[in-house]
Amino acid sequence: MEMTSTSYHIPKPFLNSSCYTSVGVSTICISRFPVVVGNRSPRNRKISKVVKAVAAASTGRGRGAAAVNGSSRNEQELQLSSKLSTSALDQLDIERGVCIPFRKYSPETVRRKVLESQGSTLSLIGRGVEIVWKLGFYWTRLVYDYLVGRDEEVVPFRARQLRNLLCDLGPSFIKAGQVLANRPDIIREDYMNELCILQDDVPSFPNQVAFNIIEEELGQPLESVFSKISSETIAAASLGQVYRATLRDSGEDVAIKVQRPEIEPIIYRDLFLFRTLASFLNGISLQKLGCNAELIVDEFGEKLLEELDYTLEARNIEDFLENFKGDPTVKIPRAYRQLSGSRVLVMEWIDGIRCTDPQAIKDAGIDVNGFLTVGVSAALRQLLEFGLFHGDPHPGNIFAMRDGRIAYVDFGNVAQLSQQNKQILIDAVVHAVNEDYAEMANDFTRLGFLASGTDVSPIIPALEAIWQNSAGKGLADFNFRSVTGKFNQLVYQYPIRIPERFSLVIRSLLTQEGICFTLKPDFKFLEVAYPYVAKRLLTDPNPALRERLVQVLFKDGLFQWKRLENLIVLAKENVTKMSSAFQGNNTEIARGIQVQRKLDLTDTIKDGARLFLIDEGIRRQLLLALTEDSKLHVEELVDVYRLVEDEIDIPSVALEVVRDLPSAARDFMLSWSASVLSDK
Repeated sequence: MEMTSTSYHIPKPFLNSSCYTSVGVSTICISRFPVVVGNRSPRNRKISKVVKAVAAASTGRGRGAAAVNGSSRNEQELQLSSKLSTSALDQLDIERGVCIPFRKYSPETVRRKVLESQGSTLSLIGRGVEIVWKLGFYWTRLVYDYLVGRDEEVVPFRARQLRNLLCDLGPSFIKAGQVLANRPDIIREDYMNELCILQDDVPSFPNQVAFNIIEEELGQPLESVFSKISSETIAAASLGQVYRATLRDSGEDVAIKVQRPEIEPIIYRDLFLFRTLASFLNGISLQKLGCNAELIVDEFGEKLLEELDYTLEARNIEDFLENFKGDPTVKIPRAYRQLSGSRVLVMEWIDGIRCTDPQAIKDAGIDVNGFLTVGVSAALRQLLEFGLFHGDPHPGNIFAMRDGRIAYVDFGNVAQLSQQNKQILIDAVVHAVNEDYAEMANDFTRLGFLASGTDVSPIIPALEAIWQNSAGKGLADFNFRSVTGKFNQLVYQYPIRIPERFSLVIRSLLTQEGICFTLKPDFKFLEVAYPYVAKRLLTDPNPALRERLVQVLFKDGLFQWKRLENLIVLAKENVTKMSSAFQGNNTEIARGIQVQRKLDLTDTIKDGARLFLIDEGIRRQLLLALTEDSKLHVEELVDVYRLVEDEIDIPSVALEVVRDLPSAARDFMLSWSASVLSDK
């Protein structure tokens, strides 16, 4: 069922107000900016209920409001002072277009947890000295290299040293290195490439320690729950590691993810030190990136603490299951909530083929082209449709199922885009198609890459050069990595900051394009992505997307017949390739998978007929398009019909249009009466 987004808009005088109410985080969010309370993401639907409940409490209705708001003036004043110091987090929320009613991370929470712990002062001093000494020693060597003129020639060696140094400094710094590996606005490309190794190669901790943590979380011995468990880790990461086991009761194979021991106090302590250091670097960061350094630390800290709580990862899995429940091409493992906790997560075991083994995929009878289309479409659905996407889709987290489906694992690193951000991304695609580079530059500001008020005029020619050079040769030569490389150069020339969620978007697309190159060396990203976008524009009944479709089909007031034909051809190509992933597969599961075999344009034609009837501007433009240059454009209309005649059932479409006529006639009368009243 199609879900539309709803926003609670506050009158403009309140949007820039610095005054706060005394109810806490949620009400402060509500009182300062619009709150997106609905889209396809189950996460947003859950948050909306919480936001509405707290909003009701904040009005003071009933005795329950006092309990929610706090019982003493002192507590209210404490909340007020703590919120006034989190302007960076407020900026993040405004950028994202969503409100987080109960956040796990805040600078005050980190500060309180660190300073309230026993021996905190000595621990902070000791850790601070260790960090300053090791990083300072590394920095002096970089300065020395620069002074003697060998800074470029020793880059590979120094990059390797940095990776080893981050491993020595512990999980917080390993995670920071993983983040820096996707931040071209902060670190140069050769260092980024070296830090990418941290995403796959992290030392594990002893099995017995891991097994003790599992037993503590389960509250019972391992052997009472699992009949067997692997003696070696299946994978190790910065925050935890994974084992394979078999459930004693059901015989099902599961994956057990275990958090590193005593990691939480270390993370909180390091975050406190990171933010303290960031407060001294705000001036440099504002000059180079257009934002303060505390904002970057807050983005990092927020994601890190979310990953630290495995109950949140279990909820991420449930959200992905909900999003893809009607999609027969995607497999999401289920979580065993009754066996999981904040430090242990038990999930369904995925028995798939690694996406870096093209021969095994072919041997399984999977059509590679079809599988690539399935994978890219699933990634774009997460990004542009759900707004909830996998932030770490490296080869160890994506598998090809033997029936042709794509499977995802490891949902600790998940990012969310608001309905507004999704629409701006689609706007950017439309602006790219229309070669409207001025609007593309404005899209960067709206997405948070540029500070509000930044003069975008110098950036417009650079964007035009990048896009025309990359896409001007056609889809066959487009390479997402090359475009990203050129954009990285642009980042160094202008005050561009890549928000954390979009650094994950870039990383996600780059990683998946790399996997596609492994399976098919001549893979072309846009040859798969454009058909998906075309199908989405043509078939999605979302009013916002209908509006974007109109923008694509009309340029300078003229209807683009050729563009409509191209959209239909590309959309049909997407449907054909998706279905081909399962046609040659004879496994029992594959035979039971029902995928779309035809391009369904019924709703699009029905909405087009309604729009033609009630929108005078569109009606005039379409009539002009049919009679442009003083000739009747019947041939173009026939060409379009021939493209779709095999895809649509004319009697069924006509019946749908007739059924919709009373509603369309009502809308027409309302539109006509409104125009008459406005004229008077």
